[in-house]
Amino acid sequence: MSNVRPDPVFCTLNQWDNLIKYIESGEYPIDNNLVENAIRPFVIGRKNWLFSDTQKGARASANLYSLIETAKANGLNAFEYLEKVLTDLPNASTTDKIEALLPWNVKNAEG
Repeated sequence: MSNVRPDPVFCTLNQWDNLIKYIESGEYPIDNNLVENAIRPFVIGRKNWLFSDTQKGARASANLYSLIETAKANGLNAFEYLEKVLTDLPNASTTDKIEALLPWNVKNAEG
């Protein structure tokens, strides 16, 4: 393994096309603070979740966290949304009924 660090100028020039997109389009945010703020509770609580010591536990946790964050991103109360999903999902017998429980569909149905 080499201790040689990559040249930052080379790395910047290598990514020039991607970097220039920020200047060319006003749609791109200058930072990713929204994402960092969204994941902060999970990073801070990481030591509390040591029960995810198996792949199945980690996958279940990731699915649950993704569902919660997607509900919040769609303007839903995460607790109420999970309550609805966990109540309605056992009775959802078709793909359409399952898809109706996705956060953006629940939001549209409520709106």
